[in-house]
Amino acid sequence: MKEALLYEKQAGKIVRCFLCAHRCLIREGGVGFCGVRQNQGGVLYSLVYGKIIAQQVDPIEKKPLYHFLPGSNSYSIATVGCNFRCDFCQNWEISQKTATDGLVPGEDVEPAQIVQAAKAYGCASIAYTYTEPTISLEFARDVACRAHAHGLANVFVTNGYMTEECARLISPYLDAANVDLKFFNEASYRRICKASLAPVCDSIRRLKELGIWVEVTTLVIPGENDSENELRGIAEFLAGIDRHIPWHISRFHPDYKFDTYPVTPRAALARAESCARQAGLIYVYTGNVQEQTQTACYHCGKVLIKREIFTVLENILLHGACPACGTKMPGVFEN
Repeated sequence: MKEALLYEKQAGKIVRCFLCAHRCLIREGGVGFCGVRQNQGGVLYSLVYGKIIAQQVDPIEKKPLYHFLPGSNSYSIATVGCNFRCDFCQNWEISQKTATDGLVPGEDVEPAQIVQAAKAYGCASIAYTYTEPTISLEFARDVACRAHAHGLANVFVTNGYMTEECARLISPYLDAANVDLKFFNEASYRRICKASLAPVCDSIRRLKELGIWVEVTTLVIPGENDSENELRGIAEFLAGIDRHIPWHISRFHPDYKFDTYPVTPRAALARAESCARQAGLIYVYTGNVQEQTQTACYHCGKVLIKREIFTVLENILLHGACPACGTKMPGVFEN
């Protein structure tokens, strides 16, 4: 265990955690909503420091990040636990798992070992993914700091429920983030995720302001967030921040407690893409349905990157710019 970051002690050995927007008030012996931060004697501890439940090499496009070091690999790690309770979670076997009888699932790993593994596999970055990375912030920060020292980038795949304090603490070491904007409806966030919309929107704005490259993913779920009004709301929100934010519109497949829901019709994805174009978003990608995607220069229209699923087939960017007209492309294309 390791003493947690971002908490304050209160009277009666109670602590207030301000890692995420739940800002849990935790009594002695209790755990936060995430299930992996525990008050022991008036001190808050992370129960998942160095307890890695998953680690593997992924293409950066799988995160998905299409404008961040395309064609590179990312060493991906996760601990158990999450500060959301999404009924449609695709990684629920580990995200909804917490400590049992004081035992935390996972392999004991030191930060230096993660960095060594990433380098050994020729990865350009380390991705904190599969479950919510902010709940293991202490370990993520220690790994990320070492990663930067060895020339590796750091990526969060996050639900965006981090506080401003958390975002500012990790920002010197965080290079990119894919934020999952699940709904544009407060009632849906509360009912399905046991969370709230506003903190997620705030995080997207804040991460951009902090100079972190941001892409956004929305899993389009039939009957839940596939109305034209909601899709347009998301698109207009993102375009209002930056028209160059890539929006990944993903096809839903039945899973976890949403196992009776239908697969997202192609028409719903087309509707989302249409809303995005009307709102002025330039880069819109559909996931889990389209084998081939491409990124074109927003100025002259020349195709610059071609992909098949998660594999980059062609990348003709020249130092991050279009070779035809010289327009600098939004994103990070060189480490």
